Amino acid sequence: MDDTQSKEKIDITGYICPMTFVKTKLKLERMERGEVLEVRLCEGEPLSNLPRSVEQEGHKVLAIVQEEGRYHKVIIERC
Repeated sequence: MDDTQSKEKIDITGYICPMTFVKTKLKLERMERGEVLEVRLCEGEPLSNLPRSVEQEGHKVLAIVQEEGRYHKVIIERC
């Protein structure tokens, strides 16, 4: 996915679970259906839990992209 398609971005690298999900959920709730959110997070528990949690909320994970080091971007479509 092209980064220019992401309308909203949040960086939750400074948070631990469950705050990573809470921050993401609050952001998604303020977005319109069909909008795309790019979430930057750390590997480990946030990376393993966040995609599953947002899908359980009914949203669509479009991509998970590894960045340098221990960071990743999860691209989510608000459904």
